[in-house]
Amino acid sequence: MNGIGRKIRAERLARGLSQRDLATLSRISNTYLSDIEVERTNPSLRTLEKIAKALDLDIKKLL
Repeated sequence: MNGIGRKIRAERLARGLSQRDLATLSRISNTYLSDIEVERTNPSLRTLEKIAKALDLDIKKLL
């Protein structure tokens, strides 16, 4: 995998958000976010856009 999940987790923790908080803000399931963070699955570009927006990040920072 390419480390996107680790980057998302680091950004989430830096903002003091729980997985549930970020999942809610991103409008994805908590289970799906967990799978992304542990790199069990690769998110779609649309999902990455949602997560980046919720974290107030440029999507390029996650790629």
